Amino acid sequence: MKMSLLRFLNFLSKTHRKPIAAALFTRSLTTYSKQSIERRIFNRNSLPGHETSFGYSSTLHRIIYRSIHEDLTPKHLSVEHYEKNPAETKLEQDAARICTLLSTHSGSHADKLLEDASIKVSPSLVVEVLKRLSNAGVIALSFFTWAEKQKGFKYNTESYNALIEALGKIKQFKLIRSLVNEMKSRKLLNKDTFALISRRHARARKVEEAIEAFERMEEFGFKLETSDFNRLLDTLCKSRHVEKANKVFDKMKKRRFVPDIKSYTILLEGWGKEHNLLRLDEVYLEMKYDGFEPDVVTYGILISAYCKAKKYDAAIELFHEMEAKNCKPTPHVYCTLINGLGSEKRLSEALEFFERFKSCGFTPEAPTYNSLVGAYCWSMRIDDAFQVIDEMRKHSAGPNSRTYDIILHHLIKARRTNEAYFRFQKMSNEPGCEPTVSTYEIIVRMFCNEDRVDLAKQVWDQMKAKGVLPGMHMYSDLITSLCHKNKLGEACKYFQEMLDAGIRPPAKMFSNLKQALLDEGKNDEALNLARKINKLRGTPLVVGDQK
Repeated sequence: MKMSLLRFLNFLSKTHRKPIAAALFTRSLTTYSKQSIERRIFNRNSLPGHETSFGYSSTLHRIIYRSIHEDLTPKHLSVEHYEKNPAETKLEQDAARICTLLSTHSGSHADKLLEDASIKVSPSLVVEVLKRLSNAGVIALSFFTWAEKQKGFKYNTESYNALIEALGKIKQFKLIRSLVNEMKSRKLLNKDTFALISRRHARARKVEEAIEAFERMEEFGFKLETSDFNRLLDTLCKSRHVEKANKVFDKMKKRRFVPDIKSYTILLEGWGKEHNLLRLDEVYLEMKYDGFEPDVVTYGILISAYCKAKKYDAAIELFHEMEAKNCKPTPHVYCTLINGLGSEKRLSEALEFFERFKSCGFTPEAPTYNSLVGAYCWSMRIDDAFQVIDEMRKHSAGPNSRTYDIILHHLIKARRTNEAYFRFQKMSNEPGCEPTVSTYEIIVRMFCNEDRVDLAKQVWDQMKAKGVLPGMHMYSDLITSLCHKNKLGEACKYFQEMLDAGIRPPAKMFSNLKQALLDEGKNDEALNLARKINKLRGTPLVVGDQK
């Protein structure tokens, strides 16, 4: 595939609600003393010693709770395994090397370095690199263009879909349409491709285009089924277009599709995330009217919705209703309640649900322990949270990078930023705890908020050296901080790097940078930035003639 990238890359470089059921059980939880529950969770005398907190304080660093604590409770829980076979390790090492090269060099120089690196290209390596470059669409496209010329490259659906995901994030929808046609000619299209395109349109607030992508599957020879309909609903709901999803449901119901229980639970989850219990109740009643009784997934979604709306007593009553109907709560349900009650500082109840979880025969795994870690942290009992981490190690259930993300969030919230940085530095030494992009974002933002921009840049460089690429929010934090320190030359450098990755800057950040330049009399630089932004918005990447 010959991509006409030069033109593009050249300019870049230069209501109080009652519970749903009318008659819910109101029995209270079995009462344990707080101390006896905690003794059941871990025996303090048997645990390895843990490091005490340092007690440093500094400027309060605010991090969005949702991004750290959400999705701790996947529907399918599995034990964490840290031992990898040599082939997996080699693939990850090669992918990291490639991403590091691409993030620090560009154009033909990057191509030469890739050639000199003598890395053997394989379909699995291409997919791994593209996934790691999902926040840098232009770089992902450059890599794909280089890789397809290498021995060992093979076109497959997974690599195309990974590229489409990266390009969708920078709204290169015209190029994506060309890639779809190319995939069709190679007989590599599948329904996942259209689901990806639909999701990227929805995330870009192009709702009608998202629906159109769903509809176009028929044009390419795919038969639309209820599962595809559900996927569209899920895409719209998870992109915060729940009202539109509900309208699509009403329009298509029984005309084109017969909804199943999953159709209803998707809408229930959507309204739950919007904290709209009135609409949630309406969908629930419609579901029951159509003959569907709540199953374990439905109850989990309802309990989660009430926890998000801070109706914890109602959530607990739903838990009891679930048990009374012989619908056994899953680990997901327990995690939801431990998370919710912990965030409300109802620690003793959260601990009791953890104890009930174990008494039901479940073996705690990383997501469950992470919920418990979060519960202790919300009550600022961080030393106890570290004892839970020791317990995780003893049972080979973690910790993982998300465990430390939770700890870091609460240390920073408690103004213990030096300790947060100390813990961050130790993460890489623990199996399964390599910092992720979200971890780096936490620490970079912490230093930016404290006007310690040199340390923020140091962490940034560590991240890039490991082949982890920053996203829009990280660039925004660092550039804004540099503007506040009047380091406009450096701010412009990172801004250019952001554009080189194809990332469109947030309007507010760009406005602040432009104004800072104007205030310093740097009118030409401000005008140059404005031109680059306009060109980025108006210059799509193009697919040329295919091989």
